Amino acid sequence: MQRLSKLIAAAGRASRRRAADLIRAGRVCVDGQVVTNPALEVDPVQSRVEVDGHRLRVQPTRYFLLNKPRGPLSTAVDNRGRTTVLDLLGEMKERLYPAGRLDADTEGLLLITNDGDLTYRLTHPRYRVEKVYRAEVKGRPSRAALRRLAQGVVLGDGPTGPARVRLLRAGRESSLVELTVHAGRKRMVRRMLEAIGHPVLALRRTRVGTLTLGNLRPGEWRSLTEEAVADLLAHTRRAAACSQPKLGC
Repeated sequence: MQRLSKLIAAAGRASRRRAADLIRAGRVCVDGQVVTNPALEVDPVQSRVEVDGHRLRVQPTRYFLLNKPRGPLSTAVDNRGRTTVLDLLGEMKERLYPAGRLDADTEGLLLITNDGDLTYRLTHPRYRVEKVYRAEVKGRPSRAALRRLAQGVVLGDGPTGPARVRLLRAGRESSLVELTVHAGRKRMVRRMLEAIGHPVLALRRTRVGTLTLGNLRPGEWRSLTEEAVADLLAHTRRAAACSQPKLGC
């Protein structure tokens, strides 16, 4: 037996929160009866679940870790025919989508899955999942500039919150900075670095929660093991349980 909202999310129909909204709105039927309780326990094999009149096809959950190169879009489909991250995986039976986004000109770690519940955990701010980026920036950031990043930078859409910052390499023309953040607002890391006067020349994401790239080269991908998925879920639970969250808790 499985909760109805989780079953819909696992089928890739919607995120778990969105699935609950669909159920409460009376858009879901189980064995011909409209249900409005997202916590209803159903048999994923025996029960007939319909969303907006379409039968839910329960698919096995899949998890692929991609080292995204520059260029492809972090979306499942592009109506202008541009290359997406799913094109890099080739033909797949399941309906997949990226868990979060990377800009077209950003490289690095991107999880592709059909697990709506895990996607929600990785992208919703309440779970405070760490995302680590390495940025090649113009010039050499001063200690004062790095402190600004650590304390949080005010952008056009509000403050970013604190970050963990390391200067990995300092040079006159360019430097390498590592940032650990929780939020994933649009082009946030690039805007943070531009705000302190050091625009990004190249950007790569190296870690999300417990996931790392390992030896994957740009454009390569691998399937996640059950153990890796379990570790990632446990990480999201620990991070969300922090009553007064701090980086690294």
